[in-house]
Formats: sequence, structure tokens, C-alpha cells
Amino acid sequence: MTTRLTRAAAHVRPPAPVRAVHLGLGAFHRAHQAVYTMADPDWGIAAYTFRNTELPRALAEQDGLYSLQVRGEGEPQAEIVDAISRAHPGSDTDQWLADLASPDVALLTLTITEAGYRVFDDQDGTAIGRVLAGLRGRHRAGGAPIALVPCDNLPGNGGVLREAIRTAAAGEGSRFRSWIEDHVSFVDTVVDRITPAAAEQDVATAARLTGLEDRAPVVTEPFSEWLLAGDFPLGRPAWENSGARFVDDLAAYERRKLWFLNGAHTLLACAGPALGCATVDEAVRHPMLARLTEAWWDIASYHASLPAEDLADYRRRLLQRFSSRGVRHNLLQIAAGSSQKIPARILPVLRAERAAQRMPEAPVAVLAGWLIHLRDRPVSDPRADELVSLARSADAARRILSALDVTLADDGELVSAVEDYVEHLRLTADRTA
Repeated sequence: MTTRLTRAAAHVRPPAPVRAVHLGLGAFHRAHQAVYTMADPDWGIAAYTFRNTELPRALAEQDGLYSLQVRGEGEPQAEIVDAISRAHPGSDTDQWLADLASPDVALLTLTITEAGYRVFDDQDGTAIGRVLAGLRGRHRAGGAPIALVPCDNLPGNGGVLREAIRTAAAGEGSRFRSWIEDHVSFVDTVVDRITPAAAEQDVATAARLTGLEDRAPVVTEPFSEWLLAGDFPLGRPAWENSGARFVDDLAAYERRKLWFLNGAHTLLACAGPALGCATVDEAVRHPMLARLTEAWWDIASYHASLPAEDLADYRRRLLQRFSSRGVRHNLLQIAAGSSQKIPARILPVLRAERAAQRMPEAPVAVLAGWLIHLRDRPVSDPRADELVSLARSADAARRILSALDVTLADDGELVSAVEDYVEHLRLTADRTA
């Protein structure tokens, strides 16, 4: 018999004072930043999601607690994470504004996906619009400084967020804009922890491992990494107690993460379903996809600036992580939002290769697999209607490449290579069916 998960039942501390706010409450935040923050008992998180009402309700009923199942090759290990002091749906606008205005709050972390950093003419209701509203209220309430810490897979994510806020604030008063420049810091980060969506059976596993009924479990892998560069004017949690590292220059590490891990994920997610694979561990065991993954890492290594031994070790660890049967990472989940992911993860290496007059197979496979995905499968993407229409039109390969980068569509050899690889994937799938 299980007991409902609460702080009393789990024998954990009372909620810590809210000194951090998070936007984008979901599995990754709860497997990553919240776990790092738990190492400092003086810092509590007020976490918000503007996409989901069930999750904050479940967490509120559990006093902000949830179980984290860490899965490798053996029996999963579980722990109760207690860093979230409050969980809120997006409808709690007044509380959001109050939290961002509070001088006790020193930082805002964000996991809003790559698409969340886009700036529109009408920002109301968008992640950037909500952040700007929070900053506006903070400025009016006395203007205490604050650090903004984006944790999404974008190169120079702190700078990307800074430019998005500047653009969104262009029509604001000069005093507010000057305050943003002088009192809001933007921290660059590299984050890494594979965190698939939890399934219903994970609720039963949580109960078996903890003896507690958890309606919001999180499943993740043993590996975790967090690199940060930037200023925290009102302080920060002792994240280093859980292994976070603070460095002066993140650029080389950003490229390593984006190209090697995220790029390989996008390769498998785009090409894998066309060959009958559903999860990362299945895909990386497929002979053709395994070869393409190694080929992708080979060409990415040509353009990376870290020492060869560092990259070789990273590749070995990635292959172990991808192959783990303990974490079943769904390829269609990774494929979501590929119109934002491919430009950051794949195109820099492809452009460098084409400038050297080479036609690398792995990036071509990504583009061909994505084209098949857009034609044949449910598409989760901010540009889904536009892209699906292009993928089903005449001259689809050229049109899809143009949607990513018009200069790619001018590369006739690349367009032909993508068209040919679509047929290659289909023929390979037919032979192995």
C-alpha cells in the first residue's frame, strides 16, 4: 500500500524560501536545474508553466515534490526532489508578477524550447512577453537586479535571450530600457541530461521504489552536466555542490553539445522513423543509423575546437548513453520543433563542409529524413502548416531547404543529394521490413 506523496510522508524539509523563479516547468527542468538547486537548502523555486494545468496541480497537491527515477542498465534508483516550493499554472498571472517583482528573487531560469525565443509583433502571451512583463513590474517595484538564466539548446543562449528582450522592449520607456541594460544579467549555459517523457508505468515504478504515490514522476539518465558563464548580482544557489561548473567561455562546449549530442539526436529522430525505429536506443543499434552517427561525429570533429581526446571521450560516453535501455527516448519527441533545431545543430557543420566542396552523407540524411517526416507523420512544429504544405508540393526538397535557409536551396548538388537520399531511405526501409 502506498501513501500520497507529501513533505510529511516523505520526511523532507519544509519548502525553502522562494529565491528563484523558473519558466517552463516540465520534465527537463525537474531532472536538471531543480536537482542542482536542491543541493542548497536556502533556495526554493517558484515554477511556472504556461502550457499545462495538470502538472502544476499535481505538484501543488504533492507540496512541490516528485520522484526522480535515474535509469541506467540495472535497477532504477529513485530520490525525492524537494527544490520546488511552489508550482503554478500560467493563469496565476498576479503571482508571477509578484514573484518577479520581489527583491528576494535573485534569478529566473527558463526552459521554453528553442521556439520560445522568437519575437513577434504581438508579444502578449508569449514566453518573452511574460518575461518582459515581469521585468517591467520589477523595475516599477524598486528595480532590484536579477539574473536571467536560459537553459535551452541554443548557441549563446544568454545573448539570444538578451536580444529577444531588447527587441521586445523597443517600444518601452527609456528608463526601463536603461534599467534592463544596467541591472539585468544574461547568463550563458550549456545543459545536458537526457529526459524522456514519463509514461503511465513510471507511476507504478515510482510507487514501488519509494512507497509513495507520485502522479508527476520524472525519468532520466545518470549523466548530467551544467556549464555556466555570467554574473549573478544578487547571488545564486550553490549549484557547484551538485557538479555545475562555472567557466569563462562556453563557445567550444556549446558546439560540442549542440553538434555531438543534439545533432546526433536530430539525425536519429529524422532518419530513424523512416527505417522503423521508435527510440534512440533502437536507432543507435540499427546498422545504417549507427554508421551515420559515427560519420556525423567524424565530420563534426573536423570543425570543433576542443582537443581530440576530449571529443573522443565525449563520443564514447554519448554512445553508452544512447544505447542504454533504461531510458527509452522517443524519436518523435526529439523530432518536435525540428525547424528550430536543424539550423542550430546541423547546418553550421553542413555549411562548413559545402564550403570545402564536400557532400557529407549524415547531414543529407537528416534533411531527407525530415522531409519524409513532414510528409508522412504527425508534425509538432511552430511552422507545421507551412512545412507540411511545402513537403507535399512539387520540388519539395528545394522548398524545404529554402524554408531553413534560402542559400541552401541555391545549392543544386545538395538539393539533388537530398532527393536521392529520400529514395535511399525508402528502399532501405523496404529491404529491411
